Amino acid sequence: MKTMMQKIKTDQNSPANPTSLKTGLTKQEYENAPKNITEDSSQKSTGKIICEHVFTFFNFLNVVIAFFIVLTGSYRNLMFMGVVISNTVIGLWQELHSRKILSRLAIISQAHFQVLRDSEIVTIASDEIALNDLLILEQGNQVPVDGVLVSGACQVNESALTGESDDIDKSVGDPITSGSFVTAGKCMMQVENVGERTFMYSIMQQAKRSRRFPSQLRDSLNQIIHFCTLFLIPTGILLFVKMYFFSHTTWQQAVLSSSASMIGMIPEGLVILTSVALFVSVSKLAMQEVLVQELYCIETLARVSTLCLDKTGTITTGNMKVDDLIPMSDMDKDQCIQSLGLLYHSLDDENATAKAIRAYAPAIKNGSKADNIFPFSSRTKFSGAVFGDTTWIAGAYSFVFEKQDPEVTKKINSYADQGKRVLVLARGPKLTKLEKGNYELIALIVIEDEIRPDAKRILEYFRSQDVNLKVISGDAPTTVAALAKRAGVSGKAVDMAVWAKGHPENQGLAELMEECNVFGRVTPEQKKAMVLALKEKGQTVAMTGDGVNDVLALKEADCSIAMGSGTQAARSVASVILLKDQFDALPSILLEGRRVINNIQRTASLFLVKTLFSFGLSMLTLFWLARYPFEPIQLTLVSFLGVGLPSFVLTLEPNHARVSGNFLLNVLSKAIPGALTVIFMVVLTALLQTPLRMDAQTFSTVCTWAAGFNALWVLFYISQPLSWMRKALIITMTVAFFLAMIFLPKLYSVVFLTLPQYLYVAAMGIAIPLILKGLFKLNWKKVLNSRIFTREGWKKG
Repeated sequence: MKTMMQKIKTDQNSPANPTSLKTGLTKQEYENAPKNITEDSSQKSTGKIICEHVFTFFNFLNVVIAFFIVLTGSYRNLMFMGVVISNTVIGLWQELHSRKILSRLAIISQAHFQVLRDSEIVTIASDEIALNDLLILEQGNQVPVDGVLVSGACQVNESALTGESDDIDKSVGDPITSGSFVTAGKCMMQVENVGERTFMYSIMQQAKRSRRFPSQLRDSLNQIIHFCTLFLIPTGILLFVKMYFFSHTTWQQAVLSSSASMIGMIPEGLVILTSVALFVSVSKLAMQEVLVQELYCIETLARVSTLCLDKTGTITTGNMKVDDLIPMSDMDKDQCIQSLGLLYHSLDDENATAKAIRAYAPAIKNGSKADNIFPFSSRTKFSGAVFGDTTWIAGAYSFVFEKQDPEVTKKINSYADQGKRVLVLARGPKLTKLEKGNYELIALIVIEDEIRPDAKRILEYFRSQDVNLKVISGDAPTTVAALAKRAGVSGKAVDMAVWAKGHPENQGLAELMEECNVFGRVTPEQKKAMVLALKEKGQTVAMTGDGVNDVLALKEADCSIAMGSGTQAARSVASVILLKDQFDALPSILLEGRRVINNIQRTASLFLVKTLFSFGLSMLTLFWLARYPFEPIQLTLVSFLGVGLPSFVLTLEPNHARVSGNFLLNVLSKAIPGALTVIFMVVLTALLQTPLRMDAQTFSTVCTWAAGFNALWVLFYISQPLSWMRKALIITMTVAFFLAMIFLPKLYSVVFLTLPQYLYVAAMGIAIPLILKGLFKLNWKKVLNSRIFTREGWKKG
């Protein structure tokens, strides 16, 4: 990667076709120039969405099974295709509908840039940037194209490209690479590469995203699909061979039985139901002006155990004002304000602090022009400008001055205790490089942050939901502690600048993060290290931020949340964007994540009951039973009333319990009792087949009653605690099952039974809930984690 960047730097030391710095591109030049247009990989096309929903492995398998059933002439057994088609149509419509909503929000949140055109500065979207445009870059911009700096100066961070987090100074003639972001200064760049010729595009083609969000849900679904793919087809073929060649059933009956086993093992609807649930969740958040950029981060939100909050723009509104200016030299207050105005109206800094100071200290008419400027950097914590033989400097006292006066520090701390920030205005000799030194202290600048009115209530809510809160800021520790306390987060702030001196390479950071909640004087690199330390301790970390100094930490967090008014660099790496800076939307985001994952976890267990018992019965049929106990139409009835319809209802219900544990273990532990109960009942029925005088069709009917009872009782246990809607759902499904079995026997290939057989069915109806209750009490997670079932156990065994 570095070699590629070096090649770009070599090729771009000067623009091949210089554009006039006075006029920029003309209208005609712009129309003839290539534009910054690339294929949008973040939004799938309609054709791709249709293909993903229609041409799936399970759909293909169902169509093949349907084809063989058609050959048997038993058309009623094709009813399972109605479930397959309806699932596909519902999933397809929901994703297309969600895409429409997300596309609208994406346009709203799209990055915009300023360019010089026909002697005027205009604001355009990134895809309207043209080759040779003069692009104006300022702090917070993520560079969308490659180019050469032609005016001004800035610092850029290329960590997204090289992995190195140090800011790099750029001056006229230096190349600026797409994908990097501006951390300080303001400059003008001539565009050299656009669209698919940019360095960022080439990297994106090699790796669409530097990392994939962790998702137990996605990984578990892949494991289920892998299992089905591995065993389903071979098992179906072996069953046909066994029944046709060894049990000497007709080929039609062999096809129907093997088809039933395969249909039973297919968790039809589970993958689509999961997609629908996630997209519904994303759409709900979109209605609240919350843009979700990573679908599976919904799951991460549900599992968040620690929330890291950047102070500025999250706990505070991001709006600042100068509360006071205190002279500390022989200059009076007006002179200090004039000097402050001279400095800040010469700087190109566009952060909240700079804007507040400019509002307080107006520009001086006919003021001197700076000979050199040093933009603010989150690494150095100060900025400055050179006027003749004097350098004016503004920044944090401990970062500007090598030797610090205890009395000044005490005065600054007294304001910090009130939650106010204090910057210093200092004067020094003419400098060629701005660094910590012994300057003349001119004035203290007292700046006040505005706490969000709903911050305390929201943070209290997170605490009530067992989410740990960590307030992290680059400001003075006492200031951060005071603001955090006002927002409801208690604890003394740790000065990370001091702490770092005694802890090389962040030794002991993980323990510090567990013990403390408030941190000040945090560098961007330390923010990143803090997130990594929490993750190493097993925490699921969400991070909020809005500035360039938050980007490194946002990239490492399990779920990153950026403010819509924040820098484009922060928004580009975030998985969730609060378009209207609506901090009060955070509880809704958390609850939506919990709702969707808890409900998917609940309904997935319903699907896997059928998959597991079908696999178990298929094995029994291969080695013992004369034929598979069900026909496709019978499993369709059980699946539709016990799984399909209830799963869609339950998935959209409120469910705000904290998500914990492994997804697949949670699902399997709830599915195994139901699967074992059906297998036990089928085995018992097979053993009693002769005493109860059951022929093949009667045996199949009794097994259908058992599977139906089991599905309804599993639904009952899974639906705990029962709400009025869940009670209504269970009653409706139960009545529908009895009506179908009694009044539609021909359609579902069932027959009427004798009195002893009905008594046996009634006994099963009593026994099944008792067996299920006992099995549900067993610790199936412990069994699944034992040596018998784990890969590590197999290796040790």
